[in-house]
Amino acid sequence: MSLTEQPPPASTPGPDPDGDAAAEQLRDRISADSLTTRRDYLRIVATVSGGLAVGGVGVAAGILHRHGDSEKLPEPKKVTDVLAPGRSVAFRFPGDEDRAVAVRLADGTLVGYSAVCTHLACAVLWREDRGPEGELYCPCHEGVFDARTGEVTAGPPPRPLPRVFLTEQADGSVWAIGTARSGEPAKDALCRQFGDSHPEFSQQLRCPGSDHAAEPERKRT
Repeated sequence: MSLTEQPPPASTPGPDPDGDAAAEQLRDRISADSLTTRRDYLRIVATVSGGLAVGGVGVAAGILHRHGDSEKLPEPKKVTDVLAPGRSVAFRFPGDEDRAVAVRLADGTLVGYSAVCTHLACAVLWREDRGPEGELYCPCHEGVFDARTGEVTAGPPPRPLPRVFLTEQADGSVWAIGTARSGEPAKDALCRQFGDSHPEFSQQLRCPGSDHAAEPERKRT
């Protein structure tokens, strides 16, 4: 090529759907990483450093912390002043190390979950644009949870997300008041945490050991 010759102009690339998808996944990863603290990362490393089998045994044996494991009734915590349909808010409950997310579904239903993926403890994000009701999504390994139930719908997570019980006050504020273990029925979780300290609530739920729970037994004798 002489000094007077110029190379042909490079063609301008058009929109790349795959590139857009990759960029979106990267944004999700960054968002999830921002919710995962250094201490969380150390916990993940400690879990997997001895091998996945050892980590699985540790979780099954109850050695590693799981969201909602405490038998003690947590202190109620204000989550937000207001939560509009299709919106979510991240918060910490019941402890300062327990990541959680509150979501108002399009029909107004208010749900709350642990925001710690049950696979390898990455942060779970609310994605309104994924599915008809949105999804709870872990970008680390493509784990997906049903927004209305917390059940696993795709990916490697072995268990549903633990529930966080929310209540809405007359002024529109949203409060977290209790938790459930992964897969634990709501009544069992509420009876476990509220039974001793709120006997009237225990009776309404007919928790084991409450006066109302014993009434049918007395009537039969």
